[in-house]
Amino acid sequence: MSCPICKRASDQKYRPFCSNRCAEVDLGRWLTGAYAIPTDEPGTLDSPSDASAAPSTDEWATPGNTRLN
Repeated sequence: MSCPICKRASDQKYRPFCSNRCAEVDLGRWLTGAYAIPTDEPGTLDSPSDASAAPSTDEWATPGNTRLN
């Protein structure tokens, strides 16, 4: 099996990657949204109309506090 990032042979310790570096690159891509699973379902957060459904900062709980609403 080859590393999905750099195509070198994978290392059993980091499988399916060849190194910790390639594993971290892959994780970074997931966390930044470079990888995404497409959906056909209506009402996903990708649509602008759903932006208003997100709670305002006034509704967020903070450490030690409960939700305001």
